[in-house]
Amino acid sequence: MSEMITADLVDLDLSADSKEAAARALAERMVALGRVTDLDGFLADVAAREAQMPTGLDGGIGIPHCRSEHVTEPTLAFGRSAAGIDFGAADGPADLIFLIAAPAGADDAHLTILSSLARQLMNAEFTDALRAAADADAAAALIRGEEPDGTGGVPGGVPEGIEDSEDSVDSVAVPAAASAGAATGSPDVGPEEGPEEGSRNGTDDGPAERGRPFRVVAVTSCPTGIAHTYMAAESLEKAGREAGVEVVVETQGSAGFTRLDPAVIEAADGVIFAHDVPVRDKDRFAGKPTVDTGVKAAINRPGELIDEVRGKAARGEVTAAGAAGAAGTDGASGTTPVERGGKPGEGYGTKLRVWLMSGVSYMVPFVAAGGLLIALGFAIGGYEINKAPSVMDHFVWSQADSWAALLFQVGGVAFAFLVPVLAGYIAYGMADRPGLVPGFVGGSIALTVNAGFLGGLAAGLISGAVVMAIQRVRIPAALRGIMPVVVIPLISSAVVGFLMFVVIGKPIASAQKAMTDWLSGLSGANAVLLGALLGLMMCFDLGGPVNKVAYAFATAGIAVADPSDSAMKIMAAVMAAGMVPPLAMALATTVRGKLFNAAERENGKAAWVLGASFISEGAIPFAAADPLRVIPSSMVGGALTGALSMAFGATLRAPHGGIFVVPLIGNPLLYLVAIAAGVCVTTALVIVLKGLRKPAPGAVAQGPGGTDPSAPSPEAKQPVAA
Repeated sequence: MSEMITADLVDLDLSADSKEAAARALAERMVALGRVTDLDGFLADVAAREAQMPTGLDGGIGIPHCRSEHVTEPTLAFGRSAAGIDFGAADGPADLIFLIAAPAGADDAHLTILSSLARQLMNAEFTDALRAAADADAAAALIRGEEPDGTGGVPGGVPEGIEDSEDSVDSVAVPAAASAGAATGSPDVGPEEGPEEGSRNGTDDGPAERGRPFRVVAVTSCPTGIAHTYMAAESLEKAGREAGVEVVVETQGSAGFTRLDPAVIEAADGVIFAHDVPVRDKDRFAGKPTVDTGVKAAINRPGELIDEVRGKAARGEVTAAGAAGAAGTDGASGTTPVERGGKPGEGYGTKLRVWLMSGVSYMVPFVAAGGLLIALGFAIGGYEINKAPSVMDHFVWSQADSWAALLFQVGGVAFAFLVPVLAGYIAYGMADRPGLVPGFVGGSIALTVNAGFLGGLAAGLISGAVVMAIQRVRIPAALRGIMPVVVIPLISSAVVGFLMFVVIGKPIASAQKAMTDWLSGLSGANAVLLGALLGLMMCFDLGGPVNKVAYAFATAGIAVADPSDSAMKIMAAVMAAGMVPPLAMALATTVRGKLFNAAERENGKAAWVLGASFISEGAIPFAAADPLRVIPSSMVGGALTGALSMAFGATLRAPHGGIFVVPLIGNPLLYLVAIAAGVCVTTALVIVLKGLRKPAPGAVAQGPGGTDPSAPSPEAKQPVAA
């Protein structure tokens, strides 16, 4: 195993002026050493990770990183920029840039070493030494954890007593293991904590006991699980030492995680969740004052989080058993393990969107499965199959009509879950698992009173709000165990049932009927304009919230046993428009490949299949790299396709499937013409707009390793929208 960083992987005069260019310059050094096999493929993985969350940190640090199949062994590359490069940190550009490359199947030992570096970045002495390093050998030695020889360099690249590269890596693993100890369940925080160490083995019941410090357990995790996870842990531990608070952290990283000792959790006075992916086994921390936030908050303002959890403990604010984290960082609106209801400072509108998308995302698989089964039933047995008797009473194995009836009836059962699932998971997005019971009950009542999807939306929001209100009530410790099993389901279901049956059910049912009648009456210019609007929405964010709103609107119309002709036209227009962006990008990379780099041309091949399958996300890599050209072009083409589909009167009973359900489409030939028209328009606009752009100054100059001559320079790209 070779050293993770050598002098050849260090650039102390990094001249790049954008994060893309910086990543490319450092990655080229990895390619030159054989650590990366495909430069553009690796950079695409780096960009995809960067799109999830900016990797800039306060203190002038940038840590672009990813796991990639194009990496042969875990590798670090370091660059020092005099001018600074914007990596999205709140305090400005970064002058210390670490490119961290991990193989897709990196082993635990390698990832432990990477986590050691992440923790070291929170040490001001370490970063100051890197800023003062005189040459590449000295910088590489510092990062490896070696002691310089006092002359500004490390002769031979390794300190005395280390004879080969295997030992060099192991020398880094020792401090890494020590720094990762907080996640092993050991209550020790650090060697400086000697006087407090013994207090952890006591039997004190509260922090008010004399000589007993406040105790916090924390969980940190990030999408990649390499850098931010461990930096957040180090930051929290350091802030805890400064505040006289015992902090024990469980790092849920890429190398897996070791659960904290239950005794340590039991003795804790508060909990901090700093995560951007779901916390695993979160219920272990229930019943304690909890702060739930993003991982970068723990890196940038750990002291505030500790103060916040201490304040909650002083006020007696705790999470209900089985709903850890339901009381969010504001103590009221809360977050959940998967669909968190907004971060601190976000408005109610943002939280509402996240809650609604939680319900829609869980509902879509039921829509797809049920809709396709119903459509197949119609395709095999004709449109009279909805009048067939139950297959429990009449099923002949050799008759196609019996199979068609089976498909139709199974699809109908799946469709019957749509509104309850929508309501249940909206409530789940607001209040975690305790919201599921009243949410499903309210959704079922919405079907009973014919309130439809509007009733499901209302039931989900009401259920979540009721559960959140109950969770804010201070409960005696003796009753916390029965809260999620008995008390919350009982009270919340009764309240939601009363409101849906007696108060708001009938008005919502009237509104649902009015909307259905309006859709049924659409014709002519109104229908075409609606198709254009839905096309714009489908192509605006390519699978994001706006796209999902348009899709949910369409599927709501066909989620009945006998949808209207207008509802099926809307579904057809939405699917057609959603196919345009990926197909157009695929065509553009085929027609004018020189306008795209190698990674984009490779993505273009996959986009053919994704677009044909009605997966709009196939265009995301292109939109992320060049949003100001790709997204407007896609919206124009999508609007044209949606309008033409409505004008042609194409209908669709299936909510998904792309070209594979064309036999189920009314007016299939004109439907394909509408898609082709939108694809051609979008392709032409993208080609024209990309052809007009001017290369950025210095775009021709590239670092060592070579690049695709047809690839546009990173400096010429538009930044990815955060």
